[in-house]
Amino acid sequence: MSDDETPIFAAARQANEVLHGDAPALPRPESPRIITIANQKGGVGKTTSTVNLAAALALGGLGVLVIDMDPQGNASTALGVDHREGTPSSYELLMWESPLEDLMQKSPHADRLFCVPATIDLAGSEIELVGLPQRERRLAEVLIPEDLQSLGIDYVFLDCPPSLGLLTVNAMVAAREVLIPIQCEYYALEGVGQLLRNVELIQQHLNTDLQISTIMLTMYDGRTKLSEQVAGEVRKHFGETVLRTVIPRSVKISEAPGFGMTILQYDAGSRGALAYLDAAREINARREAVEPDHLVSTASAGEAKGNGPEENR
Repeated sequence: MSDDETPIFAAARQANEVLHGDAPALPRPESPRIITIANQKGGVGKTTSTVNLAAALALGGLGVLVIDMDPQGNASTALGVDHREGTPSSYELLMWESPLEDLMQKSPHADRLFCVPATIDLAGSEIELVGLPQRERRLAEVLIPEDLQSLGIDYVFLDCPPSLGLLTVNAMVAAREVLIPIQCEYYALEGVGQLLRNVELIQQHLNTDLQISTIMLTMYDGRTKLSEQVAGEVRKHFGETVLRTVIPRSVKISEAPGFGMTILQYDAGSRGALAYLDAAREINARREAVEPDHLVSTASAGEAKGNGPEENR
């Protein structure tokens, strides 16, 4: 928003850009960025953030692929792609039964937005993976940066289930970056310490390139003191890893998936849509993971055991 724009004018302008495909072009990363969006705690805006960040980057002219690793298939629903039983899906990708390009579906929401959907077949895949060779590297072996570039993909978002099982491990081994959404509510940091410790184990044994590059605050309610306190506590623990942009609590954001849309298609001028556009630009501006001294380490994990502002527990 320029200095001479009112918030209402800025919202109207950005909504018009989204609706007419005139959003400013975003610079392309030098190589495809593979980002796992994970949090073992459910209801923190993980899938919502996946699809809306993906749509925002695609509207900026970048090639974006969402791989739905959650058997519930909510990301597939929001992106408007078919994920009925029998549809070629991320299950076939993990089992090495079909190449990536044969599984990608184009989302109707943007010209360069694609999705490998999740179907009910994925629900039993963790049991099947246990007996397979390279069980933790099944996804990494088929997400080759050179192949992604040839397909015109700049970003891959891996939407994980709210657990730390083999599906999430596969996503973390395949990625170079982890994005953690944290909601601005009670018990915001519950489980984050364990997640950080698991990331460290994966770094040590399976993927030395993995870094927690981004933490994003979601469900922020500027009317409450609690949201402000939680945001302050998260920023104190994780510093510059936390995006400046916060995602507001919004009924519109919650409604959009029910219509098979992201918030950018459902209500392009809403606060939620503008926030995700800003967050996507901020992530893209970082290009790669932030500098090492700003990365989250498990030294923070011991500090992240708190569940909210002390006076509100």
